[in-house]
Amino acid sequence: MDARIDQVVTSGEVTEDGTAYEMENNTWIIGDDSEVIVIDPGHDAQAVLDAAGDREVIAVICTHAHPDHIAAAMQAAERDEAPVALHPKDLPLWRETHDDDPDIEVADGGIFEVADVRLEVIFSPGHTPGSISLYCEELGVVFSGDTLLATGPAPYCGAFPDFPGQLTAVGEHLLTLPPDTRVLPGHGEETTVEAAEKRFDGWVTAGPDAAAADTA
Repeated sequence: MDARIDQVVTSGEVTEDGTAYEMENNTWIIGDDSEVIVIDPGHDAQAVLDAAGDREVIAVICTHAHPDHIAAAMQAAERDEAPVALHPKDLPLWRETHDDDPDIEVADGGIFEVADVRLEVIFSPGHTPGSISLYCEELGVVFSGDTLLATGPAPYCGAFPDFPGQLTAVGEHLLTLPPDTRVLPGHGEETTVEAAEKRFDGWVTAGPDAAAADTA
């Protein structure tokens, strides 16, 4: 198998309700020596393109439309005229950052192919209405965006828009993957499905306030 995964960490500032938050984001680049897909380009398109090098960017996929994940999406896609993909339920959020709409509306069960692997779209709403995760069976990884971090379900700027919905997405769609699946999130360190499953009941019991504090 030729496909591999590269990680780029970018940082930037987002403002929510008049308060500025510093964000550090994971961008994931998956592909081989000739082509790649970029997942969540974050704040810095040039850093992402430098990591891609002379490989062709064939698509930019956003797991959701919070500005820290999509700020550099159009620029990251522009060099190779790659399409940008997003779930349509996140279009209102997207339009708060960008004037032009994405090229592809993703749907649950959709497939993206790159190199010798496939990325399956898993609709995992809660963090935002259109949040998705991307599962690559061949490499044993799921790119979870902010649906699930190593520390638990991710809030946005300290709050959960839909904590029960996000927990449901984690329990029904991510924790049902093979236990040794690596979870590559939008922020922080990676984890595994098995490790998340062991902590899941604690997140349910603790509730959103404790979960927000744990991921701060």
